[in-house]
Amino acid sequence: MLARRHVQGALFFGVEALLLKCKTWFSKVALIRGLHSLQIPLDAMIEIWNFGLEHGEYFFDHRSMLETIDFIPELCTGYLARNFVAWEMRRRTNVEVNPGGDTIRDMVKMELGLISDILDADRWQFVIRQMWVISCSSFGDVPHKFLYAIIKHPHLTVDSEKHLCEALLVWLSSGTKLLECLSNLKDDCTDILEQVRVSLLPLWFVAGKRRSCYLSKLADESIGAILNLIRDPSMGLPNILRDDEFHNLRIRLTKYTEKVDISGCPQITSVILLLSVLPCSYTMDSTLRKRIKQSLMELERPNGGEYPISQNLFPTLSFEAVLEVDISKCPGLHLETAIDCFYKSFPSLRTLKASYCLNFKTATLCSLVQKCPLVSEVDLTADISPVMPTQVSIISSSNEEYQNLVGALFKMSNERPLLSNITKLTLEGRSDINDSDLQNISAFSGSLSYLNLKGCISVTDVGISKLICKCVNLHSIVVSDTYFGRNSILALCADFPSLYGCPAVHHDLKYSTSLAVRLQKLHMGGCKCVDISSLIQLMSQAYMLKSLCLRETLLVDDAIYNFSGCSLEMLDVSETKVSKAALVHIIRSNPDLKVFKARGCKNFCHGEKNLEESEFLSLSYSGCSNGEDFYLELSRTCILEEIAFGWGFFPFSLKTLEPAIQSLRAITVGLGGSLGECALVLLPTICPLLESVILHFQVISDSIIKTIVESLRHLQVLSLCYCLGDLSSLSFQFSMPNLRKLRLERVTPWMTNDDLVILTRNCASLIELSLLGCTLLNSDSQQIISCGWPGLISLHLEDCGEVTVNGVSSLFDCKAIEDLSLHHNGHGIQRNFILDAALKMPMLRKVALDLCDASEGGFTSPGVSYKKPVPFCLEV
Repeated sequence: MLARRHVQGALFFGVEALLLKCKTWFSKVALIRGLHSLQIPLDAMIEIWNFGLEHGEYFFDHRSMLETIDFIPELCTGYLARNFVAWEMRRRTNVEVNPGGDTIRDMVKMELGLISDILDADRWQFVIRQMWVISCSSFGDVPHKFLYAIIKHPHLTVDSEKHLCEALLVWLSSGTKLLECLSNLKDDCTDILEQVRVSLLPLWFVAGKRRSCYLSKLADESIGAILNLIRDPSMGLPNILRDDEFHNLRIRLTKYTEKVDISGCPQITSVILLLSVLPCSYTMDSTLRKRIKQSLMELERPNGGEYPISQNLFPTLSFEAVLEVDISKCPGLHLETAIDCFYKSFPSLRTLKASYCLNFKTATLCSLVQKCPLVSEVDLTADISPVMPTQVSIISSSNEEYQNLVGALFKMSNERPLLSNITKLTLEGRSDINDSDLQNISAFSGSLSYLNLKGCISVTDVGISKLICKCVNLHSIVVSDTYFGRNSILALCADFPSLYGCPAVHHDLKYSTSLAVRLQKLHMGGCKCVDISSLIQLMSQAYMLKSLCLRETLLVDDAIYNFSGCSLEMLDVSETKVSKAALVHIIRSNPDLKVFKARGCKNFCHGEKNLEESEFLSLSYSGCSNGEDFYLELSRTCILEEIAFGWGFFPFSLKTLEPAIQSLRAITVGLGGSLGECALVLLPTICPLLESVILHFQVISDSIIKTIVESLRHLQVLSLCYCLGDLSSLSFQFSMPNLRKLRLERVTPWMTNDDLVILTRNCASLIELSLLGCTLLNSDSQQIISCGWPGLISLHLEDCGEVTVNGVSSLFDCKAIEDLSLHHNGHGIQRNFILDAALKMPMLRKVALDLCDASEGGFTSPGVSYKKPVPFCLEV
């Protein structure tokens, strides 16, 4: 390193001027944040830190020299503390990065020559944040003293406490560091983990670490602290205001913080959020403490969160660098109070994620727009209701409304909406939103370019169409599983001569000022209200689409032939009547297609023969049938990352697709598809990067599962549903350390508790588990599941022997469960189970039970006055 050589030379010759020059240069470089700062590799920083520490101690007696040398460790520490999290940019083209190498540095080397193109949206796919320090291969070589100093540095910048904990676990897992810890008299492992603020960890994360050799004790301590805060927040106020507790409950915020992520923390309340933005000096004065305590107790009352915090009561700190806040899955946080806090402390806020927030109201969104005017992206996703529009009657689609809407379009377009910077609004699953709420939202929808109303089953076609008329900048709309219909399509396809200066779009000598021609994303899966003629009209205009979902619609070939776009990257036509011949028309014109889903398309097998395995091995591709043309066209044209097929998907189909699926990440094969053993065994060879494998109604065997499990080391999702074949416990004798989701439905009737224990050992990282038809399991299985997978967030058990015959007890130890489904597992579930589950599982949002499993003929449901609403489903 040039800096090290200069300092070494200065020390040798005693040239203080050169030392001062090195100090000035290094100080300037070390204070830079962002992409440019990554030019200093971590291994070089470790070397510089060691050098500064060594020579600083050597020249301890030379006071003037010490003043010059001891700046090095401090600058190194501050540099890494500020740059713990860094940006990473990735292009649309697939760039392979050595997973064991210096990831960020490799990306920078590849992308530095294209920095001038960063604003070109067509060339850049996404920008993500990750911990730069962890991504470096030399992170395990960071000395304990150095890492400890980084953690204790006041400028340590992390998005969440979870990120810090993950970093320490990565460091501790290094063999060299473990030997170092064991060689010290002091337990350095415990010493460094004690710096984690355990009360601020997400419940699901810390619950999953109870089996960690390093974190088990800390996990138990954290869970206890979290549950104590949840049970009675007001009783904990005196302890919170103590100096030690006050520090441990403060969210890490520095002047460099750009993102605050407290998602998944049910213990986070308005009190903790407010304490995190108060100056530390507030806890020193006894009078101020009393005022704080009194005001915070008001906030903790049932309706306290409905009243804003007085701006003059506590002069809070301002963190102008904060651009994004994620408070998703924080049921204890009052949204109104949080917005008031953001208004004062995060003036530059651009993105707010508040998914699964139960106390949302349209007025809250209006308040956000007024108090945080720079916010451009809002995510208020909720769980989609089990009652879909396709299962209930159609409303608001009369001919009178349809005719009247035409005359109202231009009038509505001329009514200018209120000024707002919100460009992306996600209201997915908000079944409590109705047409009146959409009308209120339309007041500030003029800037909206992305709108997600998926699963909003209480809004009508007319209501959606009126909102569309206000969204003059709309280019992405997600309305799957809603009453989106011909009125809304009329609003999209109508010409608006006065779109506030928006230029008209020209395409193949066509001239249009409609919203449809500007659409880049259209997801309308499950919208049965869309008739064929309206769909054809929409497809004829929406030729700029990049993402199109038409699953479970009345899609026919005529609509496909009327689509003339050439920019599609995602297409979903599952459960429709479209044919392969029609889809060839789209494939040939859209070479950038990466995601293709056509599961449940029965017309795919019309006129084609089901080839046998022997034919697959010796198939000649000259003179292909229509079906073969379809897969051959895909293989010639596209590089696919995700596919889903059913009817008409045979062994030769997979072989034909091989050139297109070598980079495949996810595959789903459903009813009607038949890959056979030969194709399934070849799957990991053809698609070595697979992370998700979902097989329904396939013939499988131990050899197939063994090949998939052993070969696909990055596999995160494995789903085997209603499959046939000779499957035994040998299939799951292999380690799957990265597997996160596992579904075994009607494929493992032989599973016993011993098999379940083996499964917990080999799939230790599971967070979602679904077992159906495991009839040999019993009540002891509950403890095996809760001990083996304490971090589960989703658990579905159906027809699993006698798991609940003695009631439910051990499952309550899975504290982080959000989705619990128990069906036909034994007649023994206690009457007050739902109340107990709501109290003992703080993250629980969905409960599905069967009345036939109730020990007393029914269940007691939470009343209206119950402090925690829990949506649940009872099935007879």
